[in-house]
Amino acid sequence: MTIFSNLALLRSFVSIAESGSISAAARNLGATQPTLSRQLAQLETECGTVLLRRDTHRMHLTDMGAKILVDARAMLNMADECERRLRVDQTALMGHIRFFSTIDFGQGVVSRLLAKFMLQNPDITVDLVYSNRPLRMLEEGCDAGVVAGTVADDTVIARPLGVIRRYLVASPHFLDGRPLPATPDDITAWPWLTLGTEVFGGARNITLFHESGEQQTLHVAPVLTAEGVTGLREAALEGLGVSPLPGWLVADDLAAGRLVRLLPQWRAQELPAHVVYPVQKGLPLRVRALVDYMSEQVRELLSRPCVFRNAPPKSGKNARGKKDA
Repeated sequence: MTIFSNLALLRSFVSIAESGSISAAARNLGATQPTLSRQLAQLETECGTVLLRRDTHRMHLTDMGAKILVDARAMLNMADECERRLRVDQTALMGHIRFFSTIDFGQGVVSRLLAKFMLQNPDITVDLVYSNRPLRMLEEGCDAGVVAGTVADDTVIARPLGVIRRYLVASPHFLDGRPLPATPDDITAWPWLTLGTEVFGGARNITLFHESGEQQTLHVAPVLTAEGVTGLREAALEGLGVSPLPGWLVADDLAAGRLVRLLPQWRAQELPAHVVYPVQKGLPLRVRALVDYMSEQVRELLSRPCVFRNAPPKSGKNARGKKDA
């Protein structure tokens, strides 16, 4: 316990010194004169010295009182500024946020939603960080983020956003000369484009789910693996192979016929999506507002139905409009 542990005593002392009397300080602070007299006496006792000398006309600071006054003012100013920042933090949509997302979803969806949020809240600035190992970002100082997959970490709050639906797709050009598949076994030996790890349902084991509840795991030999689905989409559009891709990424391609869905009664494993943030009290208002906004927007996006073309057109061109060789 030190003389600077009780800010109330310091505030009373500063007010008395600046007002010139205990009675004037009491009026300024809305306190009683006896209360301030007791607080001054307590502070002098803790200091072990007299801080103010009184005569019949006025009060005078002692040398030690003048030194403590300078330090007390500095501490009270710091405390007031800290309180002001905390109040702004909890009541105003302003300040800086560090937000993260997986690479593909961040570039394709989160960046666009974030721009809309910032246009609505121009006093907020953001660092948008991409990582395919997202939960580490909270440890590195990020405020919140959007992740795909199961979250099993009791140090974070994970708010469900729905599921990322994934469909087997290929370009019409790729399907030229190939019979349309009727069962998963028909496509096991085809050229596959998959993610490089199992984290997001990729690699060499692709589990498919029938709308009846049946499921089947295919053991495939991919001709291309990538860390992100954006690269797989580009390769699929060029006609390189078949790939299980998320609906949010290929919805426009499916609607336009640039990609077609294979085995329409089957889908690849769905991935849960979450917005995550640290377990803590007093989450800043700006972060809460962004978390709420992302939750609403991403949930709506993932719930949209995809429009499919299940049979490839006989155009003689690939998905990019290039003529067949």
